[in-house]
Amino acid sequence: MAGKKKKTPLTLSELLKRYDLWIALVVFLLMIPAERTEIFNYFENQTLSARHLLRNHYAEPADRAFLSEKIAIANLDEPFFAEYGSFPLRRTDVGKIVENLRFLGAKVVVVDMLMDFPSSYQEDPVIAESLKKTENTILVSMLQIRKGHIEKVNYPTKVIKDASLTAYSNHTESAGMQNRLRIFPEAAQKFGEWPVTILALAKFLEVEPRIENHVLHLGDRQIGLDQFNDLHIDFSSLRSTDRLLTQNPYVGIPGMALLEFDPEDADEDEIEELKDLVDGKLVFLGDTSEVSHDLFDTIVGEVYGVEVMAQEANTILMGARLRPASDALEITVLLVFMMLLVSLHFLSEPKFRFPLLFLLFGAYIASSGFVYVQYGIILSMSYLLFAGFIAFAAINIYLFIQERKERSFIQGAFGQYLSPAVIEALVEDPDKLQLGGERREMTAYFSDVAGFSTISESLTPEELVNLLNEYLTEMCQVISDSNGTVDKFEGDAIIAFWGAPLEQLDHAKRACWASIEMQDRLIDMRKRLKEEGRPILNVRMGVNSGPMVVGNMGSKTRMDYTMMGDAVNLAARLEGANKFYKNYSMISHNTYNQAKEFIDVRELDVITVVGKDEPITVYDLIGKKNTTTGTKAQLVEIYNQGLKAYKSRDFVKAGEIFAKALDVIPTDGPSLTYQARCQQLLTNPPEKDWDGVWRLTEKG
Repeated sequence: MAGKKKKTPLTLSELLKRYDLWIALVVFLLMIPAERTEIFNYFENQTLSARHLLRNHYAEPADRAFLSEKIAIANLDEPFFAEYGSFPLRRTDVGKIVENLRFLGAKVVVVDMLMDFPSSYQEDPVIAESLKKTENTILVSMLQIRKGHIEKVNYPTKVIKDASLTAYSNHTESAGMQNRLRIFPEAAQKFGEWPVTILALAKFLEVEPRIENHVLHLGDRQIGLDQFNDLHIDFSSLRSTDRLLTQNPYVGIPGMALLEFDPEDADEDEIEELKDLVDGKLVFLGDTSEVSHDLFDTIVGEVYGVEVMAQEANTILMGARLRPASDALEITVLLVFMMLLVSLHFLSEPKFRFPLLFLLFGAYIASSGFVYVQYGIILSMSYLLFAGFIAFAAINIYLFIQERKERSFIQGAFGQYLSPAVIEALVEDPDKLQLGGERREMTAYFSDVAGFSTISESLTPEELVNLLNEYLTEMCQVISDSNGTVDKFEGDAIIAFWGAPLEQLDHAKRACWASIEMQDRLIDMRKRLKEEGRPILNVRMGVNSGPMVVGNMGSKTRMDYTMMGDAVNLAARLEGANKFYKNYSMISHNTYNQAKEFIDVRELDVITVVGKDEPITVYDLIGKKNTTTGTKAQLVEIYNQGLKAYKSRDFVKAGEIFAKALDVIPTDGPSLTYQARCQQLLTNPPEKDWDGVWRLTEKG
């Protein structure tokens, strides 16, 4: 896997030569101007959409509400025009609706219709008269902008303009989305024009707007803007049943109700009903019909232009809680993330490094979402993630290339005489090239073919080699599949271990399961050999777990990755001890204690091996956990009863029970052994202080 490193810390000069780190630094630094100029704004909008969806679900209700008690929309929708019978709305009827809104108590009325050409029906003087009767009515204009400068303003016709206030309704899209309200200070300075929403709020709050140093002032209200003088719209959450803001009956006022309203003929109930929807409010009159094509993509989906204006007003009246993070915060977060990303790549273990890197990216995404939802702070997400992925790729490509070079060197220098497993360990930690080893908790395995000398005498050299190779290949495949390491072959003997060169916390379980699998394969192999008229192979196996020394041992010109220690020697003794019990798989209590949740065993004996005085309990390895069934299970149950009687020094009863066990499986080695031993102990009883330990005097 790419990225495995030496344990030796890098020096400063070595760090400065790392081109991947320079790439990471440059990419992250480039993200500072990239974020300022918003070159990745399409991707940023996608992250904002996801974050705003979360905000509208999980932010405090007060932070995502729409102020329907202050803002309303006189809604000209599909049903309105279906009943009206024509499109667009005649200007005389616009004037009538405006007069009715003012009669019903609207504090400010915004007409979201650009009337920059004279009416074909000579309606302009009529609507002008209606507008003159109403104060604080604002009609939209449109800025003509070329290369970032305002060339002119498209006003309503002169007759209409002279009768009302005007303000520009330019919608400045960012990467195809209408998420912001852009304020052009040049428009205010040269033409006295403000955005519709800003002028409407100024009249609503009875203050004068001004802007300086990217801060909008509306009386005591100070609204922070970004580097483009943009206000980020904090789209309020809708009711679960609504797709559009105007579908909320407390916000959207049916246009036909306002058009047909006649103050002189209306009764008090009708007047009061409409007054409740209009009185004291900022009212936007606009078109939400499909034919208007006044529909914009936003971070919350498609929204009509008049609804965008209402959301802009709501954002400001709510305190404009949604705001970009400061430059200082953005740069600090960017650099801290970069340092953490680079630092994590100095972890030598990929199994720790990659999860932590994943957590780092996940933590940033989660944190950016959290501060957006809870505090309305907009941290740029796509820029940092882009830099992070580029840096991640650059560093890991560098580490991969370095590992390939290191692997090639080691394979070229040592591949002639070291095993592939050792080569892999050396690539993982080149310091292992030094003579010596390390102390580890491991499991050692020894096996030997019973009666191999007799078998070898019955075969020609070619037949013997073929049989041995066939056997060793089959057994070594099992060891390899369980991620064990074959230490060496000594004739027909296999020496292997688990727990090195890769650390394996379940080394005892792996060794036991591999031993079980090898014995199972030997059953099939014996059937095949018998059919072919070839010698049958029965293999004794010994397994022990404990502290061992493992590493490269040998001379400076020839070394081998091997193990040594008392625990290793005990495994070898257990392999031979099988002979005394006519058994084929023996494990020590050390191995049993670590693997007992995964294996079926029966206790064989408490013994001391040659050269050791410390008693150990040994077990017959039968199979994987809960797989012992049928006659074997019946045998084990009877055998355990016999062993219990034996330990109680009731050798007569024990012998009888072991005889019953042999009725189940006549060839059971341990039962045969104990039956003979019970007869021996009845003839030559042990001392009264006998501790039950059987002392082996031969290696087996």
